[in-house]
Amino acid sequence: MFINNETLKLAYQIESSEDGLKVIDVLASSMNISSRLIRKCKNHKQIYLNGTWGSVNRLVHEGDVISLVLDHDENTFEPNAIPVDIIYEDGDMMAVNKQPFLVVHPTKGHPVGTLANALSNYQKTRCENYKIRFINRLDRDTSGVVLIAKNAFAQQVISEQMKLNLVKKTYFAVVDGVVTQDAGTIDLPIDRANEGDIKRTVLSSGLESITHFQVIERYSKHTLVKINLETGRTHQIRVHFAHIGHPVHGDSLYGTTSVYIDRQALHCAEMIFSAPRTKNEICASAELPADLLKLIHMLTH
Repeated sequence: MFINNETLKLAYQIESSEDGLKVIDVLASSMNISSRLIRKCKNHKQIYLNGTWGSVNRLVHEGDVISLVLDHDENTFEPNAIPVDIIYEDGDMMAVNKQPFLVVHPTKGHPVGTLANALSNYQKTRCENYKIRFINRLDRDTSGVVLIAKNAFAQQVISEQMKLNLVKKTYFAVVDGVVTQDAGTIDLPIDRANEGDIKRTVLSSGLESITHFQVIERYSKHTLVKINLETGRTHQIRVHFAHIGHPVHGDSLYGTTSVYIDRQALHCAEMIFSAPRTKNEICASAELPADLLKLIHMLTH
């Protein structure tokens, strides 16, 4: 079992069922360390048994402690004093509620003023320094939950959960038109029509993309839907709902702009995943932002 929660150190105490195994077997099976990370730590002499460095083929016994020191990859983003809403945090990772109009990661067009810069400033105020590793990203105009790993181990574990569709992702969206089905599944492959395109589309040769939805409320010309993503393709919700004739309200790329809200009415409300060390279920929830609540109020009245 893991016996601490330090950002840059993993410590694991051998249980009776693991007595007689090799260090490398425990690293891979019980500690769930990838072969790539094991190899990196082995080459850097960062794997210890009872505080002593040595071969990963050493045998372990009940009560022994395997410790692994993770590389201290420093944060390189310029700190910007931008408010950040932390909704979950432990030694390995954090979840934030990203406000709309905030780019997640610096780009050529947005070198500063991003969520990464905001998190860098958050670190600075806490006298911390670790590489910011985004596990998921949201479009600039989409609000809600973004997961960030503080070390390579957490990034590996949660990213693997993502690939295996073990992370439950729930969104809310206001879409144009009245959706007649109470619930349904959109199972249509998505990809770029041409390399370099920003816009995605439904293509028979595309990547498997599955979106489940449930109607929460119908208005005269719009619908509030709750969405669970089984896969996580770029623009998946926006592409799927535009394809069935119900583009996300205010989505200028896949639909039309709105006089009520100056972005697409899309919010990542919840992500449920297993904590990297304890395997405990973590539910990171983000309340609907003010502009989306205002839109829903206007449509209701």
